Amino acid sequence: MQSTFDERNWLLWLVRVRIFILTLLLAIELAVAHFSLAPLPMRLFISTILFWYSLSLFYVLLLSFWQEHRLQASLQVLTDLILVSLVIHETGGWDSSLNFLYPLVIIVASVLLPRVWAHLVAALAFILYGTVLELSYYGVVPSYCTTHPGLKTLQAIIFVNLFAFLAVAYLAGLLTAKLRQVGVQLKDTSGALESLQALHENIIHSISSGLITTGLDGRITLVNAAAQRLLERTPAELLGAPVHQLFLDPLPTVESQHTHGEVRFDPPTKFRKTVRVRVTALTVPERGDLGYVYVLDDLTEIRRLEREVRMQDRLAAVGRLAAAIAHEIRNPLTSIAGSVSMLSGVPEMNEDHRRLLDIVTRESQRLNSIITDFLAYSRTKQYHFDKVDLIQLVEDTLTLMDHRMTAEKTGITIERRFAVRQAWVIADGDKIKQVFWNFCENAVRAMKGGGSLTVTLETLGDDWQVGFTDTGAGMSPQQIEKIFEPFQSNFEGGTGLGLAIVYQIVQAHEGKVWARSKPGQGTTFVLRLRRLDAERPASTDESVADKARVPVAARPAAAAAAGGLRG
Repeated sequence: MQSTFDERNWLLWLVRVRIFILTLLLAIELAVAHFSLAPLPMRLFISTILFWYSLSLFYVLLLSFWQEHRLQASLQVLTDLILVSLVIHETGGWDSSLNFLYPLVIIVASVLLPRVWAHLVAALAFILYGTVLELSYYGVVPSYCTTHPGLKTLQAIIFVNLFAFLAVAYLAGLLTAKLRQVGVQLKDTSGALESLQALHENIIHSISSGLITTGLDGRITLVNAAAQRLLERTPAELLGAPVHQLFLDPLPTVESQHTHGEVRFDPPTKFRKTVRVRVTALTVPERGDLGYVYVLDDLTEIRRLEREVRMQDRLAAVGRLAAAIAHEIRNPLTSIAGSVSMLSGVPEMNEDHRRLLDIVTRESQRLNSIITDFLAYSRTKQYHFDKVDLIQLVEDTLTLMDHRMTAEKTGITIERRFAVRQAWVIADGDKIKQVFWNFCENAVRAMKGGGSLTVTLETLGDDWQVGFTDTGAGMSPQQIEKIFEPFQSNFEGGTGLGLAIVYQIVQAHEGKVWARSKPGQGTTFVLRLRRLDAERPASTDESVADKARVPVAARPAAAAAAGGLRG
């Protein structure tokens, strides 16, 4: 069975242990030599220990460039056996108390090498130990013993150590094999656990809904990738933060009857979003509730589409009502204006009477202007679709607006940020200019004290996106929601029909238009139209070709009810 540990680390550990034991032996033997009269060859003993030190340092260097760790382990075990035998001889042979070093070497061999090596090292230790004792006993080498046992006693010492060496080899090999087996099982179990943990993490981060877990104190402990994208924050910004501080509205709680609800929040880089939040307790068996789990779904686009559908219904109703009422109001209004004009010529009228007639005339004209805009909103419109360049349409509009602001000294500057040089679409150029002019007109009215109008044009998927951003006072969310409804003007003297007509034009072009604003931070009007080179279904291609060939009549009710917005 293969070992499950790092052999290089074990070899480094062996060197450290060896140096520690050598240092301890040197200190003990020096103390014994100082307080005892035993004939210990101190110079030879110290030389052997120093050589062993040097050899250990050499093994450390060898590890850095020789990758055959199994051979290094064998070499170290063999040299340790030889040096242990030499040290035992120098410290008294059969009188030496250091023969316990042989079992240590056998244990190291069983750990670093295959199990059979433990028995081989035990046999070699027996041979070396017996050789040292035999050579000393028969005087072949100098003896440093203080006693002289008989031959049978010597043989008993040798064979007792043989039994001890074999027992240590057997037990060490058995324990090491069990240790390695347990290590393999632990490694397999750890691998399976890591795989299961990775699978669970991948599942959590692959969920399309945002997922946030918190402790009982409400601080975030985990946030998946969808929640990071939704909140537009990094894990470093979210982990450890109180979850309730992320949202403008109170979060639903487990204790209440309603464990789900809608809340709003302001992301760092975009405008306010709406999300649906569901909360449940994070319960672990036998440990109880450890925290809470929040599931987030982005409802911003859904709520925007719902508002647009409601607005289309209202616009359709207003369009049908406009045609019926406008003519009925204009006829008596014409009679009133004619009668007032005749009364103004009567010579008997004094100055007060003439002032009152002027007021009636002026208000009649203003009412007639409103009726004219109302009829323009409700009347059937003719659209002449053709291939046009949005860049050119925007430039024409901004050139006229620039001359006007220069003449009126409004203090407003225009900044152009176009990501492309040409932006081709199938559209009615005059109507799109009317849309751009209305956006510019609203921006100028919003910046009475001067400011900056930034116009952008960029590619977004299959669409061109045009933005008009001012630095005015901005609008509230309630104003934004009704900005394209008739008679919702935020400016003094306005009829509130300009943006309603803009919405009709964009609907007829199958585009999208919306406004983004915050009080005190300006307003952005965004128009999105399909690119000419974008891929279209066959039916759409035919309809575009028809639009390019012939004028199209679009009634307000039909335009408001047709199709809905893309995206």
